[in-house]
Amino acid sequence: MSVQNFTLGIDALDIALNGGLPRGRLHEIYAGHTEDGASASGFAAMLAMRSCRAEDAVFWLRHERGESRGGGLQAAGLVELGFDPGRILFVMAPDADTLLRAAVDAVRCGGLGAVVVEGWGKMPRLDLTASRRMKLAAEKSGVTLLLLRIDCEPSVSAAETRWSVRAAPSFALEANAPGRPAFDIELLRRRAGPAGLTARLEWNRDRLVFETQSAFEDTGKDRAQYPALPRLMVPPSIDRQGTERAAA
Repeated sequence: MSVQNFTLGIDALDIALNGGLPRGRLHEIYAGHTEDGASASGFAAMLAMRSCRAEDAVFWLRHERGESRGGGLQAAGLVELGFDPGRILFVMAPDADTLLRAAVDAVRCGGLGAVVVEGWGKMPRLDLTASRRMKLAAEKSGVTLLLLRIDCEPSVSAAETRWSVRAAPSFALEANAPGRPAFDIELLRRRAGPAGLTARLEWNRDRLVFETQSAFEDTGKDRAQYPALPRLMVPPSIDRQGTERAAA
């Protein structure tokens, strides 16, 4: 089965990723800190939207610990992100072991657009063997699997890419309307090339794409007040030609 990529919507970022992220693969998303869980969940939902066709359903699996610690997923919040809640199928697992078994079964269903597996804590059963099982199921079905990890440290897995997500300040729009969701992201691991890429992104819910944060250009705010990463940064690589292509 040929691999197709889905883009994130930012040319420099998609070029650095050699055309975007591959569909039908396992991608991990870690919350930078436990309090960044909501931002990491939003980022996972946005990647799911980008990876799907308009008519595809998204299967979201979580277990009871996530519900008790992170709260429920709200339809109104999904609408604010530009997502139709009617396209998401939510399934609650009683424990982490059931969650992992259900994840493999779900990703084998080729009729889905994406599967999000939300896990809290260390989850000892989620080892290299378990992640390989999910990876192989995703490759066979062509369904993108997003493994969302909250309240734990990154560990060895068979993921195609691994991301760290932290909340970033947003900036009010016209008439002091709430600003767009903003994130600081870091690519921790990438099977197809070097990691270390960092960026600050905003989510455009009207176009359903990521954008580089434009607050300084739009509002005239002093850049020095906000020292975090406003644009894409690509790490050095031992592959000089590959680095030059990514930096372009």
